[in-house]
Amino acid sequence: MAGQQFQYDDSGNTFFYFLTSFVGLIVIPATYYLWPRDQNAEQLRLKSLRRVHGRCLWYRLRLMKSQQSIVPTLKKAALLFGWVVFLLLAYKVSKLDREYQEYNPYEVLNLDPGASVSEIKKQYRILSLKHHPDKGGDEATFMRIAKAYAALTNEQSRLNWETYGNPDGPGATSFGIALPAWIVDQKNSMLVLLVYGLAFMVILPVVVGTWWYRSIRYSGDQILISTTQLFMHFMYKTPNMNMKRLTMVLTAAFEFDPRSNKEATIRPTDNVEVPQLIRELGNINVKKKEPPFCYPYSLKARVLVLSHLARMEVSEELEEDQRFVVRKSPALLQEMINVGCQLTMMANSRGGFHAPRLTSIENCMKLTQMIVQGLQESKSPLLQLPHFEEEHLRFCISKKYKVRTLQDLVSLKDSDRRSMMRFLGEEKYDEVMAVLGSFPHITMDIKLQVLDDEDSNNITAGSIVTVTVTLSRKRMVDMFEKEQESTPCPGEEVANTDDAGDASKAKAKVWQNKNKGAKKTAKSKKKKLTKKKATPAPAKTKQANGSVTGEGTANPSGVLKEEEDEASDKGSESDEGEANKDSPSERDEDSDKQSDTEVDEVAGDDEEEWEALQQSIQRRERALLETKSKLTHPAYSLYFPEEKQEWWWLYIADRKDQTLVSMPYHVCTLKDMEEVELKFPAPSKTGNYQYSVILRSDSYMGLDQIKPLKLEVHEAKAVMDNHPQWDIPDTEEEDEEQEDSDGIEESDDEDEDND
Repeated sequence: MAGQQFQYDDSGNTFFYFLTSFVGLIVIPATYYLWPRDQNAEQLRLKSLRRVHGRCLWYRLRLMKSQQSIVPTLKKAALLFGWVVFLLLAYKVSKLDREYQEYNPYEVLNLDPGASVSEIKKQYRILSLKHHPDKGGDEATFMRIAKAYAALTNEQSRLNWETYGNPDGPGATSFGIALPAWIVDQKNSMLVLLVYGLAFMVILPVVVGTWWYRSIRYSGDQILISTTQLFMHFMYKTPNMNMKRLTMVLTAAFEFDPRSNKEATIRPTDNVEVPQLIRELGNINVKKKEPPFCYPYSLKARVLVLSHLARMEVSEELEEDQRFVVRKSPALLQEMINVGCQLTMMANSRGGFHAPRLTSIENCMKLTQMIVQGLQESKSPLLQLPHFEEEHLRFCISKKYKVRTLQDLVSLKDSDRRSMMRFLGEEKYDEVMAVLGSFPHITMDIKLQVLDDEDSNNITAGSIVTVTVTLSRKRMVDMFEKEQESTPCPGEEVANTDDAGDASKAKAKVWQNKNKGAKKTAKSKKKKLTKKKATPAPAKTKQANGSVTGEGTANPSGVLKEEEDEASDKGSESDEGEANKDSPSERDEDSDKQSDTEVDEVAGDDEEEWEALQQSIQRRERALLETKSKLTHPAYSLYFPEEKQEWWWLYIADRKDQTLVSMPYHVCTLKDMEEVELKFPAPSKTGNYQYSVILRSDSYMGLDQIKPLKLEVHEAKAVMDNHPQWDIPDTEEEDEEQEDSDGIEESDDEDEDND
């Protein structure tokens, strides 16, 4: 480039500026992202979870890991070393002298600024005699003196100096490259070439190639692509997969094969310990020769999973391998669910093969619960609690208590619960209640509608149905408090039952009033009154003074009140009859008022629907932009080797046909409340359909919920060929044709005038 010069830094000062900036760009972000977070906060969190999760395997492993880990110390040491290097370089740069100085001819001639011309000439004469090359002086110094003298005496040179800072005028721009000169020195050329070739032709391609090879082997969920293909093959081959077959497919994943995953290991002692476990477990299809179920890695993983579900003790070496297999299993089962959903969508859209049955997908969810809790499918969910053993279940399922589920245990009175669990001491009982109180209690609120339609409540054939499910999470301990609040006093139990009976009767009357006329209800009241008079109720109520009396002796006022109600009903009927005899003008006025109110109600409904639609759109936009944390609540699991968060599956299914209606939505952000939208196309045929909204936990057994969803599909409205707005009267068409013809004639006349 003309007027520019590039030169290497001979002194090396510019290189320090570059090196300081480079080290700072690395050290400052690394400190922000890699500096170990406050260990005290993690210790406090673990301490707060100790009362509930103290016996869990993952909790004990986390405590051991936090005590033995030296990784935070190494991170701190490396970052501190980087900061020391950065500060030393900054100090070095601050001490460097600036090479560039502003040119000043007065300093060259050793004169004060503003010296006269005679003083300049006199000083120049003295210095030229002293530094002239003919007198033995330095030529460069003499040239500098002559240049300074010219800058102060010659008008052009002085003008250049004042304008450009140089008596010779504008000079060439010089750029210094922040690399030391020894890099391009001819003596070091081979060494520099070797380093460049090694860095850019060997190390960089190897690093990029290794990263690329590893990344293409895994899916977005960090599952091997070959494992996904394996699941796809067997779910296509076996649409109806039972639990035993599902366990075999799960343990055949290539994550457990040492050739595909370095974390998986095959030990020499497996030839002795694995057959021993097989004999203890019983029939696990060892003789099946179908690949890859017969491979050693698959057989070992299957044995370890089944021994985990049976809560069998294994050796220390196998225990480490078992923790690896169990830790990987939930993610693999989630991938299997995703594969089943993909096959279901392909079968619905293309056809030609059978989609996986609903049982197969639900078995994947159930197996996830079983692996997290370390329980077999046939075992009681009460064994998820600490200190509960098989021999203790006989106290729970006795005829007196009939406790088979966690909900049954929660619904018991505290006294009955303590009596039933008398096999536990006071401390163990408190621990069991603390764990049970931490379990989740989910309530589902379901709303069915058709969005982007004129009538959102009318479901037509082929329309897109949106089911909005609002999930609210509370703890079981809140249910304990509600049970205690709802338990009545011994003297008030009878009164409460009577009140409930009266309320049910009142509800029945209201329901009858809606379906029948006023006269029929009056007749039914008469019949009920006669029945009540004939057979007085023997129930007892508690009076204000505390005495208990029979209803037959103390309730004549109730009969009188009913008679008064009957008379008022008759009076209302007669008033209605008189009102019907009004004049026609009054009837017209009433009808006009009624039509106005109906119009107002319709307008109000439209506004409400519009506001609801806008709110739903805003919620969806916020959900797309907002990133919620997947850290919800730690699940209580006695035998799972790492901390597991409470997640859920929510989907709609047709349990009669054993098919999925909507794909399972994995709810991973439910802390207190979550709103989920499930969409599916309505059936193409009209009629009534019975579906189920199902919520399944991926961490707990016995907490699944199923709610019915009734669908009434109507016939879709016919597409209108002619709309009133499209109908144009014949007169308007003739007027338009006349205007067009007039316009054509006017244009012809203008053309003739122009000619």
